[in-house]
Amino acid sequence: MKKKDLEYFEKLLRSQLEELLMQADDTVSDMTEPNENFPDPTDRASLEADRNFMLRIRDRESKLIKKIRKALDRIENGTFGICETCGEAISMKRLKARPVTTQCIDCKTREEALEKALGL
Repeated sequence: MKKKDLEYFEKLLRSQLEELLMQADDTVSDMTEPNENFPDPTDRASLEADRNFMLRIRDRESKLIKKIRKALDRIENGTFGICETCGEAISMKRLKARPVTTQCIDCKTREEALEKALGL
C-alpha cells in the first residue's frame, strides 16, 4: 500500500477514534447527572429504556474503539490492508467502506457463509 494511502487511513481512523471518545465522555457526564424524581412510573420506565438504549450504543462504540486501535497498530507495524486469513491485499474499496476490516471480501464472505451454515 502506498504511503499516501496509509496516511489517509491513519488520519481517518484517528478522527473516528477522537469522535467516539468525545461521545463516550459526553455519555458518562450525562449519566452522572442527578436524576429527576418521576412520580409517574411510565416516565421513569421511559427514562430507563432510553438509558439502556444509550448504553447498548456505547458498548458497540467501545468495541469499535478497540478495532480502530488495532487498525492503527496494523498501520504502524505494516500489516494494514493485508487479509489475516489469506495474506492477500484487501481492496481499497473495502478498506474505504470499513477501514477496521481484517479480511478481504472473499474470505469474509466465506466466513459468513460458514457461520450461516453452522447456525452461528
